[in-house]
Amino acid sequence: MVRTFREFALITATAALISACSSGDSPTREVEYAVQGIYSAALSSDGRNAIVGSIQHGGSLWDANNHERLYNWNHKKDSYSNIVASAFSPDNQFAVTTGQQKMVLWEVTTGKPHWFWNAPAEVLDVDLAPQGSFALLGLGNHTAVYFDIKNGGVKQTFHHDGRVAAVDLSDDGMLALTGSDEQVAQLWNVADARLLHTVPHENSVNTVALSPNSRLAFSASQLDKAMIWDTQSGEILHTLSGGEAFVQKRLSYTAAVFSPNSDQLLTGNSGGYVQLWDVREGKELKRWKVYFRDTFRPTSATLYALAFANNGYKALAANGYINELE
Repeated sequence: MVRTFREFALITATAALISACSSGDSPTREVEYAVQGIYSAALSSDGRNAIVGSIQHGGSLWDANNHERLYNWNHKKDSYSNIVASAFSPDNQFAVTTGQQKMVLWEVTTGKPHWFWNAPAEVLDVDLAPQGSFALLGLGNHTAVYFDIKNGGVKQTFHHDGRVAAVDLSDDGMLALTGSDEQVAQLWNVADARLLHTVPHENSVNTVALSPNSRLAFSASQLDKAMIWDTQSGEILHTLSGGEAFVQKRLSYTAAVFSPNSDQLLTGNSGGYVQLWDVREGKELKRWKVYFRDTFRPTSATLYALAFANNGYKALAANGYINELE
């Protein structure tokens, strides 16, 4: 999902990996989408489209294959909106953009707004259900809500004891994964808002992801552990990181997405690194370092959005560049 404008800390597989972070393959191509950088971003599941929440020009939809801006997506006519979170539906037919409390459902093909709504509280993160019928909102009022974004109204509420900074929906819309400042990741049954599993962390959980087959979950917290776990049993399958080195480095995971067949995981962090993981063994397969600007322009390369695309991968960073990776 895509993330709000935040500073995170990288968590990697071991302290040895942390010390090795000076290496990594370079992008095969990088293209500038926003001169002054971005607040937030999202990539469609196939990597064909991108939503950019630009610092200078508000929201926009891009053709991420041909690198062309298709539509300006702002919430008020003749003004630029601060897009703090955005997401595509699993079928990539709809997209949602949110400000702090306003949200808009868009049709991707036409670029036209479908509905405008006010959220129940400050929005920190968002995801969309199939056909764009519902939005899962992570809110600052210690809840996540399942919102009917086509007809209006909250259908389910998932309660936390902290701000809900990260959310993700399964591709079939049956499971909701939430991460909060209360230092837990929680898995919910969407139909009845029943809590299925709670996975504790030792810091605020800021990044979560569900696999397309709904069997695996990823959750990571600031300066702490990142884990892959079983959604049926709640069992931790792999711990990707841990140790005091993470605190010293001031780095953490900021984006994650599973491959279409759920056997690989792509993660991005605030240090500008993208890593490809083997889900079955919890091992790193490959690493890239995304493009960094010169020092006179926005230089942060925190990763906001990732995608498995064609025979490669795509990564959108805070400095406004999309990176093509192989």
